[in-house]
Amino acid sequence: MSAAVALGGAGAAALFGYWQQRRLGSWEARNYMVRYGASLAWAAFDLQSRLFNILHGEAVDRTPGAGAGYLRSFLVQGTPEQAGFARRSTVFVLAEYLGWAEVLRRDIQFLNLGRSRTNRAIMAQLSRIGSDLGRISEAGNELRLFRAHQRAVGELMVHPDSAPGQRRCLGYAEFCRRLDEDESFRAWFAQPLADVDSLAADASAAAPRLQQLQNDLVALIDLLDPDAVQFPQFRAAFDPEHHRVGPG
Repeated sequence: MSAAVALGGAGAAALFGYWQQRRLGSWEARNYMVRYGASLAWAAFDLQSRLFNILHGEAVDRTPGAGAGYLRSFLVQGTPEQAGFARRSTVFVLAEYLGWAEVLRRDIQFLNLGRSRTNRAIMAQLSRIGSDLGRISEAGNELRLFRAHQRAVGELMVHPDSAPGQRRCLGYAEFCRRLDEDESFRAWFAQPLADVDSLAADASAAAPRLQQLQNDLVALIDLLDPDAVQFPQFRAAFDPEHHRVGPG
């Protein structure tokens, strides 16, 4: 009888330990989502905002008498300083988003997302955005990055001194410094930087891809900020039919 009691006690202890581990893993996953979710939402917001400006600017550029859109105003008609900022900041907001996506992937990939539909939906939306970025178009492929390139950029953007649970990404000043001083770092961004110049010249071919990407980023923000507390404004999905320039 004592052996049976001991065996039952051991089984109960093992079951309790397993339950505690699952509970801890689920808590860690929720904690990471909360901790990193705000930073990921800000990065997604900045990227979709820049894409919105590019898409709206493309409509402005092809409308006679409407003036110049964002990229053309600064890269084509602006000063060298304005052109440099527009080019680098556009690539930065893309890289920063990939950095926070990499942070989230690193710190939760081995954790149980539990029964949280929202967490699973966030991860599915991140995968969808990754597909948008890597999708090949017969028309225009500006700012296209294949999956491995996305991961590499994300890895480069994660600050090397940050630890699990406390990770952070490079800021804009550090990003620019490394572009200037680190040849291997700069090589990963050579094509995206050139792509921004191509978009300034003519963004019409790439517009459908970029519109899908912008729309899916807004959908991600809706998951991360469902009550529109952080971003009550300026998070609309771009629709060319509702962003006409000029009469009609």
